Amino acid sequence: MFPYLYVCVLKKTEGDILYYVIQVAPGMEDRTEAFIRNKVPVELYHHCFHPLRHVRKKFHGEWKDIHEKLLPGYVFIVSDSVEVLYNELKQVPLLTKMLGKDGREFVALRESEVEWLERLLGAPEAEDCGGKGTDEPNGSRIDCRDGDSQFMEVGLSQVSVQDKIAILSGPLKNMEGKIRKINLHKRVAEVEVDFMAKKTIVYLGLEIVGNNDTE
Repeated sequence: MFPYLYVCVLKKTEGDILYYVIQVAPGMEDRTEAFIRNKVPVELYHHCFHPLRHVRKKFHGEWKDIHEKLLPGYVFIVSDSVEVLYNELKQVPLLTKMLGKDGREFVALRESEVEWLERLLGAPEAEDCGGKGTDEPNGSRIDCRDGDSQFMEVGLSQVSVQDKIAILSGPLKNMEGKIRKINLHKRVAEVEVDFMAKKTIVYLGLEIVGNNDTE
């Protein structure tokens, strides 16, 4: 299966920062990132990653921290060098088939689709990149290319369970309108988002705080 390349405009300013969304076979995310890091000049992009999510699962009566893919089958690459990067990606054998809406043009995701991903992931800090980061001119991007995906993770949201469920902090804060279901037993929230021009369900991890912990 060949990947497909889409483009998402993050900010419509001079030197636009763009999200390229590469669709790959599930399980090929790491290999695709490795191809890009090895074949594409590092000065042409800021990040290459597939977003992760932090969840907790119970094994043999004990809760374990697990790090899973948030959107299996998708790899993101962020750049403000659109044309040059596109031409470079076309030279990578793994990425030779790149389609837009008519086979010639880029497909741009809506800005709202970028906003929820940005909100969930947050902006990585320089220290989160092991000292590898440098501030970008717009102050919102950090360069940490080696193993970017480990820095692009949706963390746990803290919730309390009293008379009702209350989200105290974390990625789910102020996203109540998008939450379809909260499963306290499995410690996950089912969230509906707009991605690739369709409704998509993602599952985000919960941490229950307070006295009324639910097993």
